[in-house]
Amino acid sequence: MWRNCLEHLYRLVPTGTLRRIRDQAPVRRNMDVTPDLYDETVTSTDQRRAAHWASTMAGVTPLDLPGVTRAHADSGAQVGPVVMLGRPAREEAEAADLAAGATRSIGAGERDRHEEPDPFRTCFERDRDRILHGTTAFRRLAGKTQVFIFPEDHQRTRLTHALEVAQVATAVARALRLNVALTEAIALGHDCGHGPGGHASEDAFAPYLAEGYDHAVWGADVVLAPLNLCLETLDGIRNHSWSRPAPGTPEGEVVSWADRIAYVCHDFEDATHAGIVSPGLLPEAVREQCGPTRSRQLDTFIHAMISTTAATGHIGMDSSTAAALAAFRDFNYRNIYMRPASVQQSEAVIRVLQALVEFYADRPNTLPFDSPQPSVHTHDLAAGSPEALREAVTYVAGMTDRFAFTQAVARLGWNADSLPPGIDSRVSRQ
Repeated sequence: MWRNCLEHLYRLVPTGTLRRIRDQAPVRRNMDVTPDLYDETVTSTDQRRAAHWASTMAGVTPLDLPGVTRAHADSGAQVGPVVMLGRPAREEAEAADLAAGATRSIGAGERDRHEEPDPFRTCFERDRDRILHGTTAFRRLAGKTQVFIFPEDHQRTRLTHALEVAQVATAVARALRLNVALTEAIALGHDCGHGPGGHASEDAFAPYLAEGYDHAVWGADVVLAPLNLCLETLDGIRNHSWSRPAPGTPEGEVVSWADRIAYVCHDFEDATHAGIVSPGLLPEAVREQCGPTRSRQLDTFIHAMISTTAATGHIGMDSSTAAALAAFRDFNYRNIYMRPASVQQSEAVIRVLQALVEFYADRPNTLPFDSPQPSVHTHDLAAGSPEALREAVTYVAGMTDRFAFTQAVARLGWNADSLPPGIDSRVSRQ
């Protein structure tokens, strides 16, 4: 595909134009890769834009700096002589700067499978990078429900929720001199165990597993297990929900608070934009304490966490602000999450997901071989066995909303009118 795009550009861009751009620049451009296939005349804005873009294909080599390629012909960015700090030196500097109870980065970190440490990155920086780059589960959060299935352009998905949790958590961690990289890794990975359709997926999958289905535990123990993350990172992900045991690190505790702060504020904002609620409906105590806007609400909760923790040495929030957060969350539950339309949406999600699990468990040979941490090859599974059910749950839990509902229509002949409200016509017609 990329090669086809380049060939299309090469057909658009005249050779003479590329040469003029190259020759007028104060540096030598690396244009050897550009084929000599163009007409001499540029006749449209699109062609000029394509010519300019193609002229930057290989960057620029300054005449006074042979052997170095830069992105911009007019770059003046210089950092001067750099004394490199390897990971051990960075760990020493980090340890000196962190608060007494903060989690220290040490070598490769404590992992299930031994690894050699990275020469530059700390162990928790590697975890953060692996979550971002090393798993499709994080990217699939873009297609998974936060509150609204198939959200409108400006409503949150599980991915944007994870990013907002990371912002809140790192703001608190940085101010309190905690380990920011560990905090960010936990925050980015905390919801990777969610199935399609929001929290309803937990109710859908729980009957098929002896231990039930908790997205926090599933994310740490199944979805992210192949990444071989540090135990502190997995602990924070596994225990970020308030219904779970407390995380073992202050960074994990911060993410627990940041998760609640973020979703309470942004779910209310999304519901307001959807016309479901309005700021005037918020309890008076919430409006007085936190204000009517997301910006002021986040500011209130974040500053309350920082000031209270700094004063007491314990991760938490002053009682007055915590009570406002609890009242805010209770309002959301009564008016957003548990409103009749949301309950109906959840019931529809459960029916679809359970039908998919049972379909694949009865036909384990149809399961792909790249499911996260498959216990056995799917062609060795007995139809309907507990092992087949677990693999089916693993597969369906990894689906995005659209893929799950498309599969229900295509594989099960599911009536499109029975899909959860919010499914758009593109799925209904497939």
